Amino acid sequence: MDSHNKPSISIICPCYNEQEVLSTFTDKITEILQSTGLSYELLFVNDGSKDNTLEVLNDLTEKTPSVRVINLSRNFGKEAALTAGLDLAKGEAIIPIDADLQDPPELIHDFIREWQKGYDVVVAKRIDRSSDTWAKKVTANLFYKFHNKIAKIEIPDNVGDFRLISRRVVDAIQLLPENQRFMKGIFSWVGFKTSVVEYVRQPRAAGETSFNGWRLWNFALEGITSFSTAPLRIWLYLGIFFSGIAFLYGSAIILKTLFFGVDLPGYASMITVILFFGGIQLIGLGVMGEYIGRLYMESKRRPVYIIESDSADKQGEAQ
Repeated sequence: MDSHNKPSISIICPCYNEQEVLSTFTDKITEILQSTGLSYELLFVNDGSKDNTLEVLNDLTEKTPSVRVINLSRNFGKEAALTAGLDLAKGEAIIPIDADLQDPPELIHDFIREWQKGYDVVVAKRIDRSSDTWAKKVTANLFYKFHNKIAKIEIPDNVGDFRLISRRVVDAIQLLPENQRFMKGIFSWVGFKTSVVEYVRQPRAAGETSFNGWRLWNFALEGITSFSTAPLRIWLYLGIFFSGIAFLYGSAIILKTLFFGVDLPGYASMITVILFFGGIQLIGLGVMGEYIGRLYMESKRRPVYIIESDSADKQGEAQ
């Protein structure tokens, strides 16, 4: 590929501890990209890996001219690494994909075919998640249903980051200034003409996923609070509901006292009520705290990511 020309296709691959699969992934995707007949670049974003991922990537740049490596200064998270890739990709069509080969690179042919028909976005929808654990399948299904019930922007279920987006979609995404980024929601928010390609998700080719239950839970909270204020509104309605019950119950006690005298109050019931409403208030404060925390982080205007090195700069110096 001529370095002075913009490639037709940019592959973005965020990497965190993927040393075991990178060579296999690069060989596989290079073979597929060459068969398209289009110019391309492979843009790897090393997101502060703790293993030898960076060393493997640097070796790939020497063997494969189309490979470019962006090394972030630390682990910023996949959303930040993906943002870095989108900012630096040069292609007319950009395809984010993970290195674990769970998303089959063969779909790139389908992506390009739909893109050439005029679609700005081509998403890959998983129709079979048998390679995932039962817990992950159930929680993912619940997340999509809950999010799409309360959010104005609907996220397609069983659709991940693996997709093709045109250059003008990337330009639109770059207009969004937020620091706390939930890319699935951002992809949906910008819109554009979309096509869907269905596929069966495969097991990882090697290594282990870095997403555990706790990280997935926080990721879900990030998604819900990024594109909906419904949780705050729910607590407003709950407050009105419980206040109404308290008013009715208080009125009943007053009437009962006026007509029948004063009963000895029950200690156990009083403690139960206090603990219940105390818990409700703490949950409400926690929900409000999630949003205040987002405001706090956004107000700092810190960069989404920091680049420590770019192999393109080194290649330029060598020339």
